Amino acid sequence: MNIFTVIILAAILVDFVLEIVSNRLNLKALSKELPDEFDGVYDEETYAKSQEYTRVQTKFGFITGTFDLILLLVFWFAGGFNWLDQWARGFDFGVIVTGLIFIGVLIIAKTIISLPFSIYSTFVIEERFGFNKTTPKTFVMDRVKGLLLSVVIGAPLLAGIIAFFEYGGTWAWVYAWLVVTAFSLVMQYIAPTWIMPIFNKFEPLEDEELREAIENYADKVDFPLQEIYVMDGSKRSSKSNAFFTGFGKNKRIALFDTLIENHTKEELVAVLAHEIGHYKKKHIIKNMGISILQTGIMFALLSIFLQVPALFDAFYMDQMSVYAGLLFFGMLYSPIETILGIAMQKLSRSHEYEADHFASTTIQNSEEMVNVLKKLSKDNLSNLTPHPFYVFLNYSHPPVLKRIQAIRNIS
Repeated sequence: MNIFTVIILAAILVDFVLEIVSNRLNLKALSKELPDEFDGVYDEETYAKSQEYTRVQTKFGFITGTFDLILLLVFWFAGGFNWLDQWARGFDFGVIVTGLIFIGVLIIAKTIISLPFSIYSTFVIEERFGFNKTTPKTFVMDRVKGLLLSVVIGAPLLAGIIAFFEYGGTWAWVYAWLVVTAFSLVMQYIAPTWIMPIFNKFEPLEDEELREAIENYADKVDFPLQEIYVMDGSKRSSKSNAFFTGFGKNKRIALFDTLIENHTKEELVAVLAHEIGHYKKKHIIKNMGISILQTGIMFALLSIFLQVPALFDAFYMDQMSVYAGLLFFGMLYSPIETILGIAMQKLSRSHEYEADHFASTTIQNSEEMVNVLKKLSKDNLSNLTPHPFYVFLNYSHPPVLKRIQAIRNIS
């Protein structure tokens, strides 16, 4: 084993162990006693169901994670990457097409292998707990559409990155960085109008009373509201959500139809206030800026490691290539990515507190935010008592009890 083999293998195993430890602690933190804050919201049966949902999801995650780990290690140490590379080179299509074949086959194979797990998760686990609304047709079409988008959008971008690092010389990483940044900005702009509607229907909010309440609030906080859409989230799940996406004239606030069905007008205004809070606090721009910076650093490091033969030796490769290097560097970069991911989760949690604060201080009654959080927790069977270490590793939102406490402190 060379040094890169040791680093990558250690990173994979440490990440796996951390997940096991955090999941174990999280399960131990499940409390049989319903938190006082949720008296009258959960009944005994629903609370027990929420805890069982956490247990089942954790067990299923361990099974899938273990399977993925074993599959990767067997493929890696059996020389699978080199075999696939030699097979792809056999078509003699040139480096860019060969790279697309190499990476494309890996993606397709991973998708096919994980398909039974996706089916089980959707049609067994989610069905068991009353969430699944996905039909087999919708399930299949989602995957077909995703594959087509990968071919139409992802393949040209990947081809461009390979071309830059193959022919761009010393400044290839800068060219790739600029192109990927431009691509990300364009996608932010066109996704709400052209891509998201491929998967879901977005219709203008028709409830005049609710629309008027939302528009009045938007005027109050000086938010340039273009349109409010209702998304057919019930097409796939009974879970509720709302989100803000896009920028410029394509900003879009979307409410799941399930959210509208389960909440009062005042609560829905509170939900929108939270989403507008993200905009007013410039969270989207901040996250985009951090992402662009991270991409630049990653490409700069990639340009260095693509020239290191030992990285390719770690995967038993006979020949070096940009496309294989992209994959191998991604695995080498994973410890840094894990650390950055934890930092970004922490930042995201602070953003959620800020958005809650904005909403609570701009709506008529901050208790409506509390009511929303309680109902969403119940409807989504959220874990009310997650372990702090599990939150530290995995949560992009603070635990609901901490959010409620923060809102009460504002009041």
